[in-house]
Amino acid sequence: MKKTSFIAAAFAVALTLVTNNVTAAEQKTVVAVAAEAGQFKTLVAAVKAAGLVDTLNGKGPFTVFAPTDEAFAKLPAGTVETLLKPENKEKLVGILTYHVVAGKVMAADVKTMSAKTVNGKEAAIKVDGGKVTVGSATVVKTDIAASNGIIHVIDTVLIP
Repeated sequence: MKKTSFIAAAFAVALTLVTNNVTAAEQKTVVAVAAEAGQFKTLVAAVKAAGLVDTLNGKGPFTVFAPTDEAFAKLPAGTVETLLKPENKEKLVGILTYHVVAGKVMAADVKTMSAKTVNGKEAAIKVDGGKVTVGSATVVKTDIAASNGIIHVIDTVLIP
């Protein structure tokens, strides 16, 4: 009887630890999740420079097509540095908000369509043989959960 009680207690502790880890991860906003991922340093710096941290930490939900640091590195030399300058804030905001769709769209719900981005412009989304593209970018990882939305990783920066 004691052995059964010990096993049940151990299982309960393990379940609590797993549940707490999921809950903690889901409590982080899209900005916090991106910042902790390590592959979005340029994106997070751009979000800060554009003054969009508070917005993207808001209630949402948001679907963010997040370009990696490697995606930003594909831009012509000096582009990122130029965009991060205060005098280019409006252009940077336009580019970043083109990567965001209002609502929480999971990968399983994606279909070929045109989606209205937060900046007001349409982004072409195409599903072909299991491959998803958004404009010229390929989605390389999907469904990274955050408390206020979802992140899909893309390999190219979208320019509206």
